[in-house]
Amino acid sequence: QVQLVESGGGLVQAGGSLRLSCAASGRTFNYYAVGWFRQAPGKEREFVAAISWSGGNTAYAASVKDRFTISRDNAKNTVYLQMNSLKPEDTAVYYCAADSTTAPSKLPRLFVTSSMWSYWGQGTQVTVSS
Repeated sequence: QVQLVESGGGLVQAGGSLRLSCAASGRTFNYYAVGWFRQAPGKEREFVAAISWSGGNTAYAASVKDRFTISRDNAKNTVYLQMNSLKPEDTAVYYCAADSTTAPSKLPRLFVTSSMWSYWGQGTQVTVSS
């Protein structure tokens, strides 16, 4: 079992930055892929970014590429999402997810498919004002 806790959300003006953290406890986190998803009111949950257990594979949604960066510190059991140049349309609840899939061939599909992730956090609210 893996427990995930997100933090770092808040209210920020457009153009500003936030860093979200996803802290894990439970089983060895080092061998888990981690993803960030978000859900805005009235919309479906959507993929934002993901990283493999080693950090060697990353993926980003087109809408956040070049603005968001995902990274991990396995010594701290934490994955980060650095969000720069925030826009009002980034407003959502952000969730982190974890899964023990490690095979590189399976990662592309895992990364973007929310139903394939095994563990989820409770979410953190990000609000970007215009």
